[in-house]
Amino acid sequence: MEHLPVMFAEALQQLAIKKDGIYLDCTFGRGGHSQGILKLLGPDGRLLAFDRDLDAISSDYAQAMLEDKRFMLKHTHFSELESLVASEGLTGKVDGILMDLGVSSPQLDNPERGFSFLRDGPLDMRMDGTTGVTAAHWLANVDEKELVKVLFEYGEERFARRIAHAIVERRVETPITTTRELAKLIEDVIPVKEKHKHPATRSFQAIRIEINRELDELKDVLEQSARVLKPGGRLVVISFHSLEDRIVKRFIRAESGAKYNPGKLPIKEVDITKGILKKTGKALKAGPQEIAQNARARSAVMRVAERV
Repeated sequence: MEHLPVMFAEALQQLAIKKDGIYLDCTFGRGGHSQGILKLLGPDGRLLAFDRDLDAISSDYAQAMLEDKRFMLKHTHFSELESLVASEGLTGKVDGILMDLGVSSPQLDNPERGFSFLRDGPLDMRMDGTTGVTAAHWLANVDEKELVKVLFEYGEERFARRIAHAIVERRVETPITTTRELAKLIEDVIPVKEKHKHPATRSFQAIRIEINRELDELKDVLEQSARVLKPGGRLVVISFHSLEDRIVKRFIRAESGAKYNPGKLPIKEVDITKGILKKTGKALKAGPQEIAQNARARSAVMRVAERV
C-alpha cells in the first residue's frame, strides 16, 4: 500500500476490529483505512465505505477493492449515513465507524478541483463535483456581511473584513474565477503575514467549509453514528482543525453524561436521560516520527467514543 493515512495504526487499534464485525469508513479517500480494516476482517466481516467525492469512488484502486465481497462502496454524503445503514439492514449492528475529516491529498494535488492556493485552477472547491455551487459562483453572489462572517467563523481570519471588502470591490470589475486570482488578491490585501503560513490559508479553508456545508454535515453524521452503532461499538474521528475538533469533543461530552431539559425546573429524575456514548480515553495525537514524515499529521486530533 503506497498511501498510509494520518494516524493509520492508531485508527485501526481504536476501532478494536473483530473478525466478524461490521464497520463503516465514512471518508474512503484513497482507500488506505478501508484496506487496513479489510486486512483485519475475517471472511464473515463487512465493510461499508462511502465518499462524497466521485473521483475517489471511480478510482482504479476503489474498483479493484470492490472485487472483495466483504466490501461495499457508495457515492454519498455524511448526512445519508443512517439511511445507507438502514438500507442494508444494519441499524444497531455496526461495530465501528471511522471518519477522517477535511480535504484529502488527491483533492489538494489536482488543480482542477480548486482546493489549493499553491496550484492555479478553476475556483471550484466542491467535494462533490456533481452538485452544489462552485466557490467562484458563491463569491460572485455572496453578500459582503455574510462573506465576513464565513471568513471569520470558519477561517478564524482576523482580516476577514478587509478581505471581504476587497473581493466585493474586485468582482464589480471582473469575476474571480481561478485559485491564483483569489490567492493573489488575499496576499495583496493582508497587512501582516504569518511565518510558515500562506496568507490565503484561512480564507480558502473558510470558503471550502461553507461551499461543502462541512460542519453541518459533521453534526448530522455524529448524531446518526451514535444511533447505528451496537452496544460496545466504537466511533473514531480524526479532525485537522479546531472547528471540527470542537464539534466532535462537544458531541462526545454531551452524549457521555446525564442530560436533561433545562427548560424544566425543578429537575425531576424522569426528565433526566442518559447519553448513549462514553468517552474512551483522552484525545490522541500523531507521534513525532509520523509528524517528521508527514507535516499534515501535526494538526491531527483523534477522539474515540463507545456506544453504551
